[in-house]
Amino acid sequence: MRRSIGRGLGAALALVLAVMWVFPVYWMINSSFLSAATISSLKPTFVPFGGTFTNYRNVFTDSGFMAALGMSLIVTAIALVICIAVAFLGALAISRFRFRGRKALVLAIILVQMLPAEAMFIAQYKMISGLGLLNSIAGVSIIYVAMVVPFTMWMLRGFVAGVPADLEEAAMIDGCTRMQAFMRITFPLLAPGLVASGVFAFLQVWNEFALASIILTSDSSQTLPLWLRNFAQPSSLGMIEWGQVMAGSTLVAVPVIVFFLVVQSRMTQGLVGGAVKG
Repeated sequence: MRRSIGRGLGAALALVLAVMWVFPVYWMINSSFLSAATISSLKPTFVPFGGTFTNYRNVFTDSGFMAALGMSLIVTAIALVICIAVAFLGALAISRFRFRGRKALVLAIILVQMLPAEAMFIAQYKMISGLGLLNSIAGVSIIYVAMVVPFTMWMLRGFVAGVPADLEEAAMIDGCTRMQAFMRITFPLLAPGLVASGVFAFLQVWNEFALASIILTSDSSQTLPLWLRNFAQPSSLGMIEWGQVMAGSTLVAVPVIVFFLVVQSRMTQGLVGGAVKG
Protein backbone atom coordinates (compact mmCIF):
# COMPACT_ATOMS: atom_id res chain seq x y z
CA MET A 1 0.00 0.00 0.00
CA ARG A 2 2.88 2.35 0.76
CA ARG A 3 4.31 1.70 -2.71
CA SER A 4 0.95 2.40 -4.31
CA ILE A 5 0.56 5.65 -2.37
CA GLY A 6 4.11 6.70 -3.26
CA ARG A 7 3.56 5.95 -6.94
CA GLY A 8 0.26 7.82 -6.90
CA LEU A 9 1.82 10.89 -5.29
CA GLY A 10 4.71 10.77 -7.72
CA ALA A 11 2.36 10.51 -10.69
CA ALA A 12 0.25 13.41 -9.37
CA LEU A 13 3.34 15.57 -8.87
CA ALA A 14 4.60 14.73 -12.36
CA LEU A 15 1.19 15.62 -13.81
CA VAL A 16 1.15 18.98 -12.00
CA LEU A 17 4.66 19.81 -13.22
CA ALA A 18 3.74 18.78 -16.77
CA VAL A 19 0.67 21.05 -16.71
CA MET A 20 2.76 23.95 -15.36
CA TRP A 21 5.27 23.43 -18.18
CA VAL A 22 2.72 23.03 -20.98
CA PHE A 23 0.23 25.73 -19.93
CA PRO A 24 2.31 28.78 -21.03
CA VAL A 25 2.75 27.20 -24.46
CA TYR A 26 -0.96 26.44 -24.67
CA TRP A 27 -1.82 29.98 -23.56
CA MET A 28 0.43 31.43 -26.25
CA ILE A 29 -1.23 29.35 -28.97
CA ASN A 30 -4.70 30.02 -27.56
CA SER A 31 -4.14 33.79 -27.44
CA SER A 32 -2.89 33.81 -31.02
CA PHE A 33 -6.44 33.02 -32.20
CA LEU A 34 -8.18 35.66 -30.06
CA SER A 35 -9.03 39.22 -30.98
CA ALA A 36 -7.58 42.21 -29.14
CA ALA A 37 -10.89 42.86 -27.38
CA THR A 38 -11.12 39.28 -26.12
CA ILE A 39 -7.53 39.29 -24.84
CA SER A 40 -8.00 42.59 -23.00
CA SER A 41 -11.22 41.36 -21.40
CA LEU A 42 -11.20 40.71 -17.65
CA LYS A 43 -12.72 37.28 -18.25
CA PRO A 44 -10.07 34.81 -19.47
CA THR A 45 -10.81 32.72 -22.54
CA PHE A 46 -9.30 29.25 -22.22
CA VAL A 47 -10.66 27.79 -25.46
CA PRO A 48 -10.60 29.89 -28.65
CA PHE A 49 -14.10 29.01 -29.87
CA GLY A 50 -15.00 31.39 -32.68
CA GLY A 51 -11.37 32.43 -32.96
CA THR A 52 -9.81 34.18 -35.93
CA PHE A 53 -6.76 33.78 -38.15
CA THR A 54 -6.41 37.54 -38.50
CA ASN A 55 -3.37 37.64 -36.21
CA TYR A 56 -1.51 35.11 -38.36
CA ARG A 57 -2.56 36.95 -41.51
CA ASN A 58 -1.14 40.17 -40.11
CA VAL A 59 2.12 38.42 -39.23
CA PHE A 60 2.55 37.03 -42.75
CA THR A 61 1.73 40.39 -44.31
CA ASP A 62 4.39 42.10 -42.21
CA SER A 63 7.25 43.05 -44.49
CA GLY A 64 10.00 41.89 -42.15
CA PHE A 65 8.73 38.43 -41.19
CA MET A 66 9.68 36.47 -44.31
CA ALA A 67 13.07 38.20 -44.53
CA ALA A 68 13.79 37.40 -40.87
CA LEU A 69 12.62 33.81 -41.35
CA GLY A 70 14.92 33.34 -44.33
CA MET A 71 17.88 34.84 -42.50
CA SER A 72 17.30 32.68 -39.42
CA LEU A 73 17.10 29.53 -41.55
CA ILE A 74 20.27 30.36 -43.47
CA VAL A 75 22.29 31.38 -40.41
CA THR A 76 21.12 28.37 -38.40
CA ALA A 77 21.92 25.93 -41.22
CA ILE A 78 25.41 27.37 -41.78
CA ALA A 79 26.27 27.50 -38.08
CA LEU A 80 24.89 24.00 -37.43
CA VAL A 81 26.79 22.30 -40.25
CA ILE A 82 30.11 23.99 -39.44
CA CYS A 83 29.66 23.51 -35.70
CA ILE A 84 28.91 19.79 -35.93
CA ALA A 85 31.82 19.18 -38.33
CA VAL A 86 34.39 21.10 -36.27
CA ALA A 87 33.14 19.82 -32.91
CA PHE A 88 33.05 16.21 -34.12
CA LEU A 89 36.61 16.30 -35.43
CA GLY A 90 37.77 18.03 -32.24
CA ALA A 91 36.03 15.46 -30.04
CA LEU A 92 37.66 12.63 -32.01
CA ALA A 93 41.09 14.22 -31.64
CA ILE A 94 40.69 14.72 -27.89
CA SER A 95 39.30 11.25 -27.20
CA ARG A 96 41.26 9.07 -29.62
CA PHE A 97 44.73 10.63 -29.84
CA ARG A 98 47.41 11.69 -27.40
CA PHE A 99 49.23 14.85 -28.50
CA ARG A 100 51.07 17.75 -26.96
CA GLY A 101 48.73 20.38 -25.60
CA ARG A 102 45.76 18.01 -25.32
CA LYS A 103 45.12 18.75 -21.65
CA ALA A 104 45.52 22.48 -22.28
CA LEU A 105 42.92 22.28 -25.06
CA VAL A 106 40.45 20.47 -22.79
CA LEU A 107 41.06 23.05 -20.04
CA ALA A 108 40.53 25.88 -22.52
CA ILE A 109 37.18 24.40 -23.58
CA ILE A 110 36.06 24.25 -19.95
CA LEU A 111 37.23 27.80 -19.23
CA VAL A 112 35.40 29.16 -22.28
CA GLN A 113 32.19 27.61 -20.97
CA MET A 114 32.70 29.34 -17.62
CA LEU A 115 33.00 32.82 -19.12
CA PRO A 116 29.73 34.80 -19.26
CA ALA A 117 28.71 35.58 -22.81
CA GLU A 118 28.18 39.26 -21.98
CA ALA A 119 31.86 39.64 -21.08
CA MET A 120 32.87 39.01 -24.71
CA PHE A 121 30.28 41.18 -26.46
CA ILE A 122 32.57 44.20 -26.93
CA ALA A 123 35.48 42.11 -28.23
CA GLN A 124 33.21 40.20 -30.60
CA TYR A 125 31.64 43.40 -31.89
CA LYS A 126 35.08 44.96 -32.50
CA MET A 127 36.26 41.85 -34.31
CA ILE A 128 33.23 41.60 -36.61
CA SER A 129 33.26 45.37 -37.19
CA GLY A 130 36.94 45.27 -38.10
CA LEU A 131 36.24 42.55 -40.65
CA GLY A 132 33.41 44.62 -42.13
CA LEU A 133 30.85 41.88 -41.44
CA LEU A 134 28.28 43.76 -39.39
CA ASN A 135 24.67 43.16 -40.50
CA SER A 136 25.73 40.19 -42.60
CA ILE A 137 25.04 36.47 -42.60
CA ALA A 138 28.75 35.68 -42.54
CA GLY A 139 29.39 37.85 -39.48
CA VAL A 140 26.61 36.44 -37.31
CA SER A 141 27.40 32.89 -38.48
CA ILE A 142 31.02 33.23 -37.35
CA ILE A 143 29.90 34.42 -33.92
CA TYR A 144 27.35 31.63 -33.57
CA VAL A 145 29.87 28.94 -34.53
CA ALA A 146 32.36 30.27 -31.99
CA MET A 147 29.60 30.35 -29.37
CA VAL A 148 28.32 26.80 -29.90
CA VAL A 149 31.46 24.81 -30.79
CA PRO A 150 32.97 24.51 -27.27
CA PHE A 151 29.83 23.07 -25.66
CA THR A 152 29.13 20.81 -28.65
CA MET A 153 32.71 19.50 -28.66
CA TRP A 154 32.57 18.79 -24.94
CA MET A 155 29.25 16.99 -25.35
CA LEU A 156 30.48 14.89 -28.27
CA ARG A 157 33.63 14.02 -26.38
CA GLY A 158 31.55 11.99 -23.93
CA PHE A 159 29.90 10.05 -26.75
CA VAL A 160 33.21 9.35 -28.50
CA ALA A 161 34.86 8.24 -25.26
CA GLY A 162 31.93 5.86 -24.66
CA VAL A 163 32.70 3.88 -27.84
CA PRO A 164 35.64 1.50 -27.19
CA ALA A 165 38.57 1.89 -29.56
CA ASP A 166 38.89 -1.90 -29.49
CA LEU A 167 36.00 -2.12 -31.94
CA GLU A 168 38.00 -0.25 -34.57
CA GLU A 169 41.08 -2.33 -33.87
CA ALA A 170 39.08 -5.54 -34.27
CA ALA A 171 37.71 -4.32 -37.59
CA MET A 172 41.21 -3.41 -38.77
CA ILE A 173 42.41 -6.92 -37.86
CA ASP A 174 39.60 -8.28 -40.04
CA GLY A 175 40.95 -6.33 -43.01
CA CYS A 176 39.36 -2.88 -42.80
CA THR A 177 41.40 0.26 -43.13
CA ARG A 178 41.22 2.82 -40.33
CA MET A 179 38.75 4.92 -42.30
CA GLN A 180 36.59 1.89 -43.16
CA ALA A 181 36.60 0.75 -39.52
CA PHE A 182 35.56 4.20 -38.40
CA MET A 183 32.78 4.63 -40.97
CA ARG A 184 31.35 1.10 -40.60
CA ILE A 185 31.73 0.55 -36.86
CA THR A 186 32.31 3.76 -34.90
CA PHE A 187 30.31 6.31 -36.84
CA PRO A 188 26.95 4.44 -36.63
CA LEU A 189 27.41 4.17 -32.87
CA LEU A 190 28.10 7.91 -32.65
CA ALA A 191 25.04 8.89 -34.71
CA PRO A 192 22.77 9.36 -31.64
CA GLY A 193 25.38 11.64 -30.08
CA LEU A 194 25.62 13.71 -33.26
CA VAL A 195 21.85 14.07 -33.37
CA ALA A 196 21.58 15.03 -29.69
CA SER A 197 24.40 17.57 -30.03
CA GLY A 198 22.80 18.94 -33.18
CA VAL A 199 19.52 19.50 -31.32
CA PHE A 200 21.24 21.53 -28.58
CA ALA A 201 23.25 23.51 -31.13
CA PHE A 202 20.11 24.21 -33.17
CA LEU A 203 18.21 25.47 -30.14
CA GLN A 204 21.07 27.74 -29.08
CA VAL A 205 21.46 29.32 -32.50
CA TRP A 206 17.76 29.59 -33.39
CA ASN A 207 16.75 31.26 -30.12
CA GLU A 208 19.84 33.46 -29.67
CA PHE A 209 18.96 37.12 -29.13
CA ALA A 210 21.68 39.04 -27.27
CA LEU A 211 24.53 38.54 -29.74
CA ALA A 212 22.26 39.07 -32.73
CA SER A 213 21.05 42.40 -31.32
CA ILE A 214 24.67 43.59 -31.25
CA ILE A 215 25.86 42.27 -34.62
CA LEU A 216 22.63 42.86 -36.58
CA THR A 217 21.74 46.51 -35.98
CA SER A 218 20.04 47.18 -39.32
CA ASP A 219 16.28 46.76 -39.69
CA SER A 220 16.83 44.98 -43.01
CA SER A 221 19.08 42.32 -41.41
CA GLN A 222 17.26 40.59 -38.58
CA THR A 223 16.76 37.11 -37.28
CA LEU A 224 13.36 36.03 -35.99
CA PRO A 225 14.02 36.88 -32.30
CA LEU A 226 15.00 40.42 -33.31
CA TRP A 227 11.99 40.75 -35.59
CA LEU A 228 9.70 39.59 -32.80
CA ARG A 229 11.18 42.20 -30.44
CA ASN A 230 10.41 44.98 -32.93
CA PHE A 231 7.05 43.47 -33.83
CA ALA A 232 5.98 43.67 -30.18
CA GLN A 233 6.42 47.44 -30.04
CA PRO A 234 3.32 49.58 -29.29
CA SER A 235 1.31 50.75 -32.28
CA SER A 236 0.52 54.36 -33.16
CA LEU A 237 -2.34 54.21 -30.66
CA GLY A 238 0.04 53.19 -27.88
CA MET A 239 -1.30 49.62 -27.67
CA ILE A 240 0.50 46.31 -28.13
CA GLU A 241 -1.36 43.84 -30.31
CA TRP A 242 -0.83 40.82 -28.07
CA GLY A 243 -2.72 38.49 -30.37
CA GLN A 244 -0.30 39.26 -33.18
CA VAL A 245 2.67 38.93 -30.84
CA MET A 246 1.44 35.51 -29.73
CA ALA A 247 0.90 34.49 -33.35
CA GLY A 248 4.44 35.57 -34.20
CA SER A 249 5.82 33.70 -31.19
CA THR A 250 3.97 30.56 -32.27
CA LEU A 251 5.37 30.78 -35.78
CA VAL A 252 8.88 31.27 -34.41
CA ALA A 253 8.48 28.08 -32.34
CA VAL A 254 7.10 25.96 -35.20
CA PRO A 255 10.47 25.24 -36.93
CA VAL A 256 11.93 24.15 -33.59
CA ILE A 257 9.06 21.72 -33.01
CA VAL A 258 9.27 20.33 -36.55
CA PHE A 259 13.04 19.91 -36.32
CA PHE A 260 12.80 18.13 -32.99
CA LEU A 261 10.06 15.77 -34.21
CA VAL A 262 12.10 14.81 -37.26
CA VAL A 263 15.31 14.38 -35.30
CA GLN A 264 13.60 12.46 -32.51
CA SER A 265 12.66 9.62 -34.84
CA ARG A 266 16.18 9.55 -36.26
CA MET A 267 17.60 9.55 -32.75
CA THR A 268 15.48 6.55 -31.76
CA GLN A 269 16.56 4.65 -34.87
CA GLY A 270 20.20 5.49 -34.19
CA LEU A 271 20.01 4.33 -30.60
CA VAL A 272 18.42 1.00 -31.57
CA GLY A 273 20.87 0.47 -34.40
CA GLY A 274 23.84 1.31 -32.19
CA ALA A 275 22.63 -1.09 -29.50
CA VAL A 276 22.30 -3.94 -31.99
CA LYS A 277 25.69 -3.32 -33.56
CA GLY A 278 27.32 -2.94 -30.16
